[in-house]
Amino acid sequence: MPAPIASSSQTAHPAAAFDELTDVDLHLDAFYPGGTKGNISDDPISKLVPKVGNQGGFRLAGSPWNQDVRLAVLYTTGREPDWPDALDPQTGTFTYYGDNKKPGHELHGTNPGGNLLLRDVFAASHAGPAERHRIPPFLLFEKAGATGRGVRFRGLLAPGGPALTSDDELAAIWRTTGGERFQNYRARFTVLDQAVVPRRWIQHLVQGGDPLGGGCPDAWRTWIETRSYLPLTAPATTVIRGRAEQLPDDPNSLEILATIREHFRGREHDFEPCAVELWRLLAPATGEVEVTRRSRDGGRDAVGQYYLGPPTDRIAIDFALEAKCKSPDQAVGVNEGSRLISRLRHRNFGVLVTTSFFNRQMQKEIRDDGHPVVLICGRDIVDLLRQHGYTSKTAVEEWLAKRYPATGSDTLVTQPD
Repeated sequence: MPAPIASSSQTAHPAAAFDELTDVDLHLDAFYPGGTKGNISDDPISKLVPKVGNQGGFRLAGSPWNQDVRLAVLYTTGREPDWPDALDPQTGTFTYYGDNKKPGHELHGTNPGGNLLLRDVFAASHAGPAERHRIPPFLLFEKAGATGRGVRFRGLLAPGGPALTSDDELAAIWRTTGGERFQNYRARFTVLDQAVVPRRWIQHLVQGGDPLGGGCPDAWRTWIETRSYLPLTAPATTVIRGRAEQLPDDPNSLEILATIREHFRGREHDFEPCAVELWRLLAPATGEVEVTRRSRDGGRDAVGQYYLGPPTDRIAIDFALEAKCKSPDQAVGVNEGSRLISRLRHRNFGVLVTTSFFNRQMQKEIRDDGHPVVLICGRDIVDLLRQHGYTSKTAVEEWLAKRYPATGSDTLVTQPD
């Protein structure tokens, strides 16, 4: 589930009672409770943001078909394994999947037209201020709690981001269900640094007022007028993750991780090329990587290059990678971390990938000493695979069988796709 985000300008704000929601401002990360009747009237979003309805992931004041959407709500449960909406609190980037989630519809043919809205909004975001002026503000809410209809407000969103290309911002991706192929959008937004969205502005928008009037937040005005993003970034304060934070806890994720371990059972060293590809999913600017022959202690190493800079003037940074295909009760400890660190030369970095977790002492020593080592644990692996379409045990099995059959060689060179 996405981590909370915060801002230095944010102040603590107690949740209002359900019957008070029609009068409150939206405070970042504040919890807003649902009702107690046991039906859709318990939905708090319809009270917080009038005229957007009480169902669905897209809740719109206005119609995409008529091009008159005045305000858009994105609602996510954060718990759909096939469509892993995710918030990166350190960059302020939010990834959201559109509403064509089953076969049988054309990409833009869904109701209430969320994908059509995404298409038009992201196109207009690269035009001039007049076109951006017609883009509706997006308000992000996330389901909060295992039961009930309570939600948490996650921020004011602008389409795109300061470090994203247009292809990164909005991409039509293919999925297959029951042998039928279909497309859906993957959209990336930026959470703007706005701690409070005023009730006055929300009312002004749904009544059709000028979006830059009625108490418009400064962050939204700046984006409309200049397309300058003021992202809400929240660097992590806790860099030592516990076991529970490194291993998935839902059945689908556990099954995916178990599938990987089972595929390499009895030949755990062959997990190395798979670890390299997982690293590529996380760091697509990775160049050629050589998976080397087994060393005397039974381990295998990979060495490669990561590219920085524009295509016409890139620099390459060398890195070393090690992989540990372990069961969830086997921690990666200090010895494994020290082994990788000892192989790093000046201006190199390291990558350590495991299907299990890293113990606290190992993490603490690496971070306290400032070693440039990336740690990728079991939960990270599952998240990466889901974000790239491998969302079930069957999909992961097919990927592994195709990419990593039982036979292999002592030396393997992998190239970017």
